[in-house]
Amino acid sequence: MKLFLSVDMEGITGLPDYTFVDSDKHNYERARKIMTEEANHVIEAASTFGCDEILVNDSHSKMNNLLIDAIHPEASLITGDVKPFSMVQNLDDSYIGAMFLGYHARAGQRGVMSHSMIFGVRNFYINDQVVGELGFNAYVAGYFGVPVLMVAGDDCACQEAMELIPNVVTAPVKTTISRSAVKTLSPKKAGELLQKQAKAALENRENVQPLIPPDKPVLRIEFTNYGQAEWANLMPGTEIEPGTTTVKFPAKNILEAYQAMLVMTELAMRTTFS
Repeated sequence: MKLFLSVDMEGITGLPDYTFVDSDKHNYERARKIMTEEANHVIEAASTFGCDEILVNDSHSKMNNLLIDAIHPEASLITGDVKPFSMVQNLDDSYIGAMFLGYHARAGQRGVMSHSMIFGVRNFYINDQVVGELGFNAYVAGYFGVPVLMVAGDDCACQEAMELIPNVVTAPVKTTISRSAVKTLSPKKAGELLQKQAKAALENRENVQPLIPPDKPVLRIEFTNYGQAEWANLMPGTEIEPGTTTVKFPAKNILEAYQAMLVMTELAMRTTFS
């Protein structure tokens, strides 16, 4: 049995603000250790359950946060960027399921450090369905017929997961007070919860269906300002919807839509605010 883990950082136990998730800030090294321990709890549960191949994909920022010298020996790790499929790199139809750890709520929603890929995005849409990173990644998994079995993160990310994916198991390790304050479990208690819920998710896997993406989806990205939309619109095949900051791209499938999103958000980050 092969299991895929995508590990983000904002939803990790005890992390309330950007000083823990920005590699230039003073709390980052502490957060890397907690992030690695959190992944290890899930790897341990999956290995004990019988998963014989566990692939961990570091999915935050430069995607080199997890400590390879401390990762559970039963896992393989994808680290670094640029990766053609970012947070879901190397996911394919050979996996029995995926688990998303350390996840956060989408842009514009209540939740700890909520956003969608970059802070210049207001909304992602696949056709008329609004999604964040969690939903977009679940659609890619669904393209390969892989269900998302568990989502761990703050309470708002877990609620978002339950609204998108019927019967998904969640592990809320912290509760939102504001976008930069949480009531959190201790790492020890969070580890116990993660192991318990990972085992429950694997036992429940037959009850969770893949989130199947639409055929030929239309990707729409609503940016916070017009300059970001102008940069994103430099990608061939896109157009800015008149009178908006939304850039549209008709894709041949969800994989093309996902890569278009990566390119458009990367271009949008070039906008200056002076």
